[in-house]
Parts: sequence; C-alpha cells; structure tokens
Amino acid sequence: MDFESNYDIAASANFIHTHNFIRVALQFPDNLLKHSTRVVTALRNTLQSTEVGLFVMADTAYGSCCIDEVGASHINADCVIHYGHTCFSPTTTLPAFCVFGKASICIADCVESMSKYALTNSKPIMVLFGLEYAHSMQRIKEALLESSMSCRFDPKSEVHFADVPSSIMFPSKDIKKINVLQEPVSDCNGASGTMYSIGGLTWKLPEGQSMDDYLVFWIGHDDSAFANVVLTFNACEIVRYDANENRMVTDLFQHRRILKRRYYLVERAKDANIVGILVGTLGVAGYLHIINQMMELITGAGKKAYTLVMGRPNPAKLANFPECDVFLYVSCAQTALLDSKEYLAPVITPFEAMIAFNRGSQWTGAYVMEFRDLINLPQMEVGNQEEEEARFSFLKGGYVEDFENQENVEEERETLALVNATEKALQLRNNSNVLMKGSARSGAEFLANRSYQGLNMSSENTSPEPYLIGRRGRASGYEDEKNKQ
Repeated sequence: MDFESNYDIAASANFIHTHNFIRVALQFPDNLLKHSTRVVTALRNTLQSTEVGLFVMADTAYGSCCIDEVGASHINADCVIHYGHTCFSPTTTLPAFCVFGKASICIADCVESMSKYALTNSKPIMVLFGLEYAHSMQRIKEALLESSMSCRFDPKSEVHFADVPSSIMFPSKDIKKINVLQEPVSDCNGASGTMYSIGGLTWKLPEGQSMDDYLVFWIGHDDSAFANVVLTFNACEIVRYDANENRMVTDLFQHRRILKRRYYLVERAKDANIVGILVGTLGVAGYLHIINQMMELITGAGKKAYTLVMGRPNPAKLANFPECDVFLYVSCAQTALLDSKEYLAPVITPFEAMIAFNRGSQWTGAYVMEFRDLINLPQMEVGNQEEEEARFSFLKGGYVEDFENQENVEEERETLALVNATEKALQLRNNSNVLMKGSARSGAEFLANRSYQGLNMSSENTSPEPYLIGRRGRASGYEDEKNKQ
C-alpha cells in the first residue's frame, strides 16, 4: 500500500485547507509513532505552506483510541488529526479528522467465506468491520455480487453492510443530539426504521426488525472494537473473519464468559459502601454529565462517592485508595472494560453501576457499553429510605441494609469529628440474628479506624525542634565511618 494513500495525506491536507486551520495536532499511537516524521514531511510537501504548524502528539494520558483534546490544548491546536485505531467517540471542543489506515485483506477469500456462511444460515447477515478495512468494503460488495450469480442467494436482501458516514468529527455542544446505539428515524420517502451506531459504523434496519433477527459477520481483528460489538449484541450469533490468517473464527467462548464475569462484579458492587469514580476521559462529549449522574445515583443509594483523576488506571495507582470497595470507570466504550482480577477492588462500568445501585433493577442480558446511551435514560427513584427492606446479598449469604441517613453528608466531608455520627455502618444479620458490623461508610471513617494515620505533629509540644546535621558522604562509606577507620 502506498504510504501517502495509507495515511490519507491528500485528504488530511484538504481538511486543513478547507477549514483554514493554522495549528494542527497529529496524534499517533505508540505502534505508529515511528512513521510520524514521514507523515509530517509528506503533509508539508502537500500543504506547501509555512504558516501551518504541525505538532506530533504521543503517549496520551488516556486511551489512544480517543481524541486527546487535553494534549492538543497545550499547544492551542485548532484541530486534531488522529491516526490508527479509533473508538470514534465525539469530541467536546476540537474538530478532528480520523485516518483509519488501510489494512490488507484477501477479497476473494473473504467473499467466499461470507457466501458459504450465508448459504448455511436462514437469517440475513449484517456485515460489520474494523475501520481499517473500510477502504475494501466497496470491492467486497462488488465481488459478492459477482459470486452470487453462481450461488442460490440474493446478496442485496440477505447480506447487508454497515457504513462509515465520515472521517470528520466536529465538537458536540448538545449531548442529547449525540448519536446513540439505536434511535428511530424516517427517510425522505416516509419509510421509518431504526438507525444503529457503534464505533463509527452506522446502519439502518426496517421498522419491525431488530439486530436479534440478523447474524453478525465481523471483518477484522479480535480487538476492543470487536469486544464492544460482541457484548452489545450478545443475543446475536456472531462470527469473525480473520483477515490476517484468512479464516473464519466461530468460537467466541471467551467473550461470552466476560458477561458472566461482569454479572459477578455487579453483585460485588451492590455490597460496596465507598465508590471511587475514575475519570477515564477528559475529551469525550458528555463525560461530565455522566459523572454527575453517577454521583447522584451513588449518593441516592446511601453510599459514599469520591471522584479520582489519575490518567490511565493500573493496579498500583488504585492500590493507593484501599478505602474504596469498588471503582466506577467512566471512559469510552472500547476502554471501559478493565480486567479487574489484578486490582484490589473490582472496576465496573456506568451501566453496571445503574444495575447495582438502582434498587429493584434486574439485568435482562442486554449490555450497554457507551455511557452516552445512559444519559437520556429515565432515572429510577430511590424511594423512601426508611421503608426500604433489607436486601439479600449473594456474596455474603445474608440480608444487608443498604440505606443510611444522608442528612449529615456535607458536614461529614468537612471534618473528622463527625466520624462517630456515621456509626450506622452496613449491618448483616446471620442465621443466629447476631448483628455484625460491616466496613467503613466513608473515607473519613476508614482513616479513623486505621492504626497508622500518617505523620501527625504532637499536640503537646508545638514549639519547633532544633535542626540536626545529618550524615555526609556516600552510602558505601560516610565521613564519620571513615574517621572511625
């Protein structure tokens, strides 16, 4: 593949010229950073302008699939050109142009596998794909149409393809107008249906049909984009065509096991008292709204919530907050799932939090990855806390009282003096009706119960101590040790 064609040099230059951008940030993932200098040189030669400044960005604070608006703001960039795999999450302040790349694929082998799969199934097929294969979709459609002449199926009625509307994203001011997973639409001819959107792909289904009526044929790698599709459409039969090895993959047992794991984490979250909200993005449109929504949900459930901003989370970072029983990770759909087996506390998504902290809600099997799909959902009322009955905990094997009086929440945050007033900790009744005290209900109470609370000055002697001269020299031999020799 030609280098300039693979990196869409001409289209990128046209994007810059059309909108008169002067300061342009070029965002590269780690695996493509080695090509950044060639891309900059090719862009400069195509732009033929000394006024346009090109700035290379790498090592993003959050997921590399998201547009790094924070890094671009440090150089006062007018726009961002994103290279490589992208989640296509809408931006907040800056326009962006996405260069997906053009991965190689054997058209003939892919069409042959697709044709055989269509002949052995009675349901229609919806073809979804990684964005790096978007350039090959038109050729695959043409080859499929030619091969159908010798087969017994009509590709126009039995095989449907998703589309990539555009490589350009403009900031979304109104979060209610952001594309969600599915929404009803009507075309100019009056035909109504449902428009689906996931990971930059869009497609329309006729009225009365849903994705459960289709088989999903994925073209691409076993990556985060594919995991997003598998979990979102977990009720569909899904197969994957591996373009690197030219073979079909039908065993998705590991992906199915993820749902069982997530259900277990939801049950763990129900028993949590302190929740840490991890901010996993500062650029995806609507992230502040969902954080506030999650804060209201958690406090309404009688639990304590703390907001933590730390870039990409890892076990070492989260281990600094042992008081948190569970962490809620707010990020884009393709980085939302963290394998929390290595973490001291489970890490859940906003969708799982809505199930865990909404009393009476049940998991129907549907799974929502995009947090913007949760913004417009009606919120369940917490109800009268005094009338709430105890909840049965599957993990603790007994009944648990979740709710506590929230009147002194603000005062409790301000001082440790009210720690004793929050003594209504999680209560558990075992078979002998013995009340057992649960864990701490706030960070203040957790700190008060610790044997070590940090280096505190003694209140008895407030006068400053005289300074002392320390040892001098190297660790292999200090000066006082040399004198002794």
